[in-house]
Parts: sequence; C-alpha cells; structure tokens
Amino acid sequence: MEKRVDEQEQVVNPWQVSAKEGGKIDYNKLIDQFGCQRLDQSIIDRVHRLTSRPPHVFIRRGVFFAHRDFNEILDGYEKGEKFYLYTGRGPSSEALHLGHLIPFMFTKYLQDAFKVPLVIQLTDDEKCMWKDLSVEECQRLARENAKDIIACGFDITKTFIFCDFDYVGGNFYKNMVKVAKCVTFNKAVGIFGFTGEDHIGKVSFPPVQAVPSFPSSFPHLFSGKDDLRCLIPCAIDQVLMEIFVGYFVFTKAFQVLLNSFHGWMWYLLLFYGPTSICPIVQDPYFRMTRDVAPRIGYHKPALIESSFFPALQGETGKMSASDPNSAIYVTDSAKDIKNKVNRYAFSGGQDTVEKHRQYGANLEVDIPVKYLNFFLEDDTDLEHIKKEYGAGRMLTGEVKQRLIQVLTEIVERHRNARAAVTEEMVDAFMAIRPLPSMFD
Repeated sequence: MEKRVDEQEQVVNPWQVSAKEGGKIDYNKLIDQFGCQRLDQSIIDRVHRLTSRPPHVFIRRGVFFAHRDFNEILDGYEKGEKFYLYTGRGPSSEALHLGHLIPFMFTKYLQDAFKVPLVIQLTDDEKCMWKDLSVEECQRLARENAKDIIACGFDITKTFIFCDFDYVGGNFYKNMVKVAKCVTFNKAVGIFGFTGEDHIGKVSFPPVQAVPSFPSSFPHLFSGKDDLRCLIPCAIDQVLMEIFVGYFVFTKAFQVLLNSFHGWMWYLLLFYGPTSICPIVQDPYFRMTRDVAPRIGYHKPALIESSFFPALQGETGKMSASDPNSAIYVTDSAKDIKNKVNRYAFSGGQDTVEKHRQYGANLEVDIPVKYLNFFLEDDTDLEHIKKEYGAGRMLTGEVKQRLIQVLTEIVERHRNARAAVTEEMVDAFMAIRPLPSMFD
C-alpha cells in the first residue's frame, strides 16, 4: 500500500522514499504535491541581509529547501519581533549518526544568526512507550544524547534542554490538556492509525510533542510573551504523511513511521502544516499543531524542511541501527569511517577506468558526492570535484578519499567536543531557569 507522487518515477510512502531505479527524488514535485513553499534565493538573500552572516551551507546548497510560513517569521524579525526555536530527539540509542546531527547543526546556525532562544525536547517518555525500554534506561539515554547535542556548540545562555519525564507539568501540562480537548479520538485515529491493540499511552502522547510550539509551556523563559512565534527545524519526508492519512489511517504498518521522535513530528507536521525546521515527512504532526494553535490562542508554528540524508548504500537504502554499515556514527573511528566509505558508499562511477574516463560519473546517484554536498564547506572545492568527477578526470577512489578526510574531521571534532561535556554541564543546560540574555 503506497502513494505514488508519480507512478512512473518515484515512490513515496511512510516506509519508503525512492525514485525509479534508484534515481533522483524530484523535490519540485514533492513541493507541489504537499503544498510547501520553496526556499528560494530571495529568502536566502533576505536571511543574509537580516543576519549579516553568510547563509549556511545547508541553505546555500538546497539541503534545506522548503518551508511553511518562514517569510512570516522574517517579516516579524525585520520589525523587531523575536521568535524562538524548537527541536528535539527521541533517545532510543547511545550512538547518533551524522544524519541525526544535521537538524542540530542547522539549528545552531539559526540560533547564532538570529540570536534567539532554543528549546530542545528529549522524548524519553515516548521511547519508553514505543520501545522495549524501561523508564530508567530511557532517562539514561536521554542524558547521553544530551551530551551529543550540547557538543554541537549551543549557547547555554540561550538554550533549555528538557526531558519529558522531568519537565512535564504545570503550564506545559495545561497546554497538553487544551490540545487534547481539541482533537477527538476519531481524529487521532485518522492521524496516527491507532488500533484497539495500542495502549492508551500512545493515544495520549501527541500533545506532549505539540505544546513546545507554544511559549506559555515555558513560563520560566517566556512569561508574558504568549505572542512569541516558534520556528521548528526538520526533513522533507515529514510532510509526506499528509497523503497517507486519507489512505492508510487504519493500517498497523503505518505506525512504523511513528516509532521515533521524528516520526511523530514528521507525521503531525504533514497532516496539519506548521512551520518548523524539519524533514517534510514530519509535516502531519505540526499540521495538527497548526490546526489547534489558533483555537487555543497561539500562533501557528513555522517550519523549514530539508531533503533526505541517504544511507551509504544509496537513496534506496535506509540508515538503521541494525546495520551499522548503513551510516557514519559519531562514535566511529577513523579506520571505521575509511572502511565504511570505501566498502559501502554507493558510487556513480563507471565499472572500469576506461569507461569512467570516457563517460564520467553519474553524480545524481553518487553517495560520496551527496555527502560532500552536506559536509564540505568550500563551495569552490565542491564544484571542482563535481566538474572533474562528472567529466571522468577524477576517479571514484579520489572522491572517496576526500570524503573520508572531511567526515573524519567532523567526527573527530564532535567526539572531542562531546568528551568535554560533563554531567554538570548537562545539569546546567537542563536546569529550569530564566535566560535573561536569550535575545541579546
């Protein structure tokens, strides 16, 4: 059971996003299909002008390429109106891969560029309900994941990290109840595909992830600032769920998507259409939030969406904890990275050197080039590689060697930063406290 954006070219469903014969996803069609707006050059130029900072590589190269209401955030900012950022993670494992870091890397840029506060939700309660994990283990994993998040370099004077088990209550819980009263059980079933076999904890969870979009959920930060708008960073597959609501709402398989923090975010965003920095598949979750927000007196959240980050095996593959060779993890050694890239990174190069020199590489399917597009900072260097590799003057081994160098530097830098994060630092980021200089 699937929804095809184009029956002949690409398949998009909760379990698979792929182009025909492993080809390239047509993001223009996804934007048309799901009603997002393209993050075009005029918006990129506007961000540059308003922040006086060079645009991040992720928006320069179209990694983050679509949005909902981001222009409204910029309109308000230009008038002197501030906003806050919201993102998060479902802590189900200790090791993060590079795909997990992308939203945090971009969120850090947004925090630094716009000088705004950030709330980061760790949904340890969700993982306890969806995974075979104890409360205590989920709490432990949340703190371990927090160390990786802190290692991304967030400003402690502008950042509040919280775990649901520790924070939910007070105004946060009041907003949860307000949201819950606006969503009938039939609508929840329609959005999430609950069945009679699901425990009631799953049914009650969606408001937990919705209400960080509302400033009054954080009275220690935003007291008296109920008009403050929220921008959420995410990925394009989060918006795709909108299509499946009408077709698959009662299928058990649909719940595969919901089996993660980003699964919930992506689904709800798509179904109700807010603005956040997220993958487009999360769109249903925030669409629910956007539907409810005006009814309880809040702005709809805003959204910026990124393209897919592929597995090493190619766009048709899937990064999975059950296959450590499908991704580069922040715990990988230099030797591990070299081995994974050389052995598993799908190449668009030709079968022989002679053919490669004659025809060049297919850059549309080449994973080393795609990864360099995410992580190689130097635009001139990247364009040179694409030109030479595409013309056959550069070989696959040379491109992979460059990627190994880039990824090794990133992972080593992150590992060193994480090693410097102490338990006391985690406590400081998670302390419920005012942030007096959060807009400075």
